[in-house]
Amino acid sequence: MRHLGCWASVALQLLYHLDPASAAVIPRDVNHTGENTGKITPKMFIMSMFEPETEAWKRSMVESGTGNLTDNKIDVPGLSMLYPQVQCTADSSVCQLTAGEGEINAAASAMALVLSNKFDLRQTYFVVGGIAGVNPKYSTLGGVALSRFVIQVALQYELDAREKPDNFSTGYFAYGTEEPNEYPTTLYGTEVFEVNDALRDVAYGFAQKAELSDSEAAAEYRSQYKEAGPEYAAATQGPNVVKCDTATSDVFYSGTLLSEAFEKVTTVWTNGTGEYCMTAQEDNAVLEVLVRGAIQGLVDFGRVVVIRTGSDFDRQPPNVTAYQHLMEDQDGFPTAAANLGKAGVEIVRGILQGWEQTFQEGIKPTNYIGDIFGSLGGQPDFGPGSQTNGTGYSAASVKRRAHMRRTTGYRGASVVRRRI
Repeated sequence: MRHLGCWASVALQLLYHLDPASAAVIPRDVNHTGENTGKITPKMFIMSMFEPETEAWKRSMVESGTGNLTDNKIDVPGLSMLYPQVQCTADSSVCQLTAGEGEINAAASAMALVLSNKFDLRQTYFVVGGIAGVNPKYSTLGGVALSRFVIQVALQYELDAREKPDNFSTGYFAYGTEEPNEYPTTLYGTEVFEVNDALRDVAYGFAQKAELSDSEAAAEYRSQYKEAGPEYAAATQGPNVVKCDTATSDVFYSGTLLSEAFEKVTTVWTNGTGEYCMTAQEDNAVLEVLVRGAIQGLVDFGRVVVIRTGSDFDRQPPNVTAYQHLMEDQDGFPTAAANLGKAGVEIVRGILQGWEQTFQEGIKPTNYIGDIFGSLGGQPDFGPGSQTNGTGYSAASVKRRAHMRRTTGYRGASVVRRRI
């Protein structure tokens, strides 16, 4: 494992220093201080996960007159072999990356972008997200959600449900605990992220301007939830824009029992603040990269918007088994993809149009932003509190800690598994 870590470190250095010139001719710009960096300085960066999301954004950008994301293509070493280029509008004000699905693909692609010497991302707004599973208590097929919290709900111990103790409500329970619904006492640092709620409010206002799509087929499937009663009223309505939170799991889970278990995890891990409504595979991975980039001064974590649109319900309607529900074509995918582009492009347009008046300077967070460790400073309003007594990490402090490890070595397993 030491050799693997060494090679990973070398690879990241190569990405940063040996980034070859692109064949495309891309406009360069000055950064926020007026310094000519010779780098591409996007105002907006769209982080998509796979081709249908990418195409939905492209269509909406063109149809809205906001720009064509195929005007410039930039090769970036370390991106997915399926999506090896960043694509930008002619003036490079808006760019898009397709990361690849799942947490590992998303983290690898996002890190390649952040470490690329072709971009100055210090003032860039990131729109992270895509299609998702949707909790019928909060939204519906084609519905749009903007999140404040993203929660890595499957980062836990797991017992097969057939072998769990009789008094367990689920086979999942947090690291360092002995039963479900307790706060983890062993933290990896990626369990929960919180983004700028003031920016989310602004993005929510922009997204509400979108004329969202719907379909008869999606309406027919969502009508099955009427029998579930008023708790699932949101599921039976047409698409709209809501503010609620996103769960991350590489496992594409489905069914009432797992969904309710992770709904409870969201509540516990956010100290009762989070509202579990969307399920996805990548957001915690991308946000971890952006936190690390922010520590190094490469990005501004206060400029992150998380958007997800419902392509399928996370649990079955009455009189349908979990397996039948998972295998059924719920007809939400086309609507979710279309509404991702339609709502997303309104956010892009709003930020571009208000750049000089508002967004160049930034929207000051009114809440804590960052990870569960408090890596960017401040006290998390979830979890056991800052690992740095509120000071956060910086590029200099990270170097000092690395020097201390080289000279004194690791002390026990607490470096790998932080026990509170």
